[in-house]
Amino acid sequence: MYSRGELANGFRALGVAAGDTIMLHASVRAVGRVAGGPDQLHLALKDALTPGGTLMMYASCPEHYDEIGRGNLTADEERELLEKLPPFDAATARSQRDNGALVELLRTWPGSMVNAHVARFVVWGAQADYLISQQPWSYAFGHGSALERFAAIGGRILLLGSDHDTVTFLHYAEHVTAFPGKRVARYRVPVEEHGLRVWREMEEYDTADAGAHPNWPARFFARIVDSYLIRTGNAGARVGDAPSFLLDARGLLEFAQAVMQAVAADPNAVSTLCDA
Repeated sequence: MYSRGELANGFRALGVAAGDTIMLHASVRAVGRVAGGPDQLHLALKDALTPGGTLMMYASCPEHYDEIGRGNLTADEERELLEKLPPFDAATARSQRDNGALVELLRTWPGSMVNAHVARFVVWGAQADYLISQQPWSYAFGHGSALERFAAIGGRILLLGSDHDTVTFLHYAEHVTAFPGKRVARYRVPVEEHGLRVWREMEEYDTADAGAHPNWPARFFARIVDSYLIRTGNAGARVGDAPSFLLDARGLLEFAQAVMQAVAADPNAVSTLCDA
């Protein structure tokens, strides 16, 4: 069983420093048993960051809020949701379950903030206001987004026992990198305006499982991340029981952009990446 202090020391040993800006992906289960429960994970990371640091996680939205019009639902399902789905409220809506339990614990902890969008980030700390200071409605992972500001201030990505295919930051790379043939996803989101529910049109380069380009292979993000770890000699360390890695966002971006351009031009270029 691990204490908050032991976990904080584990984060420091991994390379987390006071004042860092960290985007966290975490598996609570991978860490093992924690005295005081899973909230101790984000509290321990905050201890390592100190009040001068910043913590960010991707919360997204509950089921269906970013699906209507994508083509994933049946006509009957869409009709029913158009009738019944309430407006999205960024301040109260639960985090997407697939993003893990810890992000919802962070979202509901005093001092956390969110941006008003279904592409929703939870932030805490010194740079929190700046990270969510603007939010484009369409192409919400691209230019002008929290991810762009995260990279600009030298953010680092922490993978705490998490699946390496879930690195949300790589959607930023898809959005801002120039290559032909990007898939565009369009959908509708219910929001409240002047006390009424209205439907707002939205589009993005496809962040769903199909991927932003037809040439993306299965688990493309994991292959990019693992290849970058090998390229940079990053062996990681354990925090609790969880195999963990700390990555430089700008370095990963540069690597991913070159890979995406190559694979978009020739699907066989994926052979340069490790398996995942």
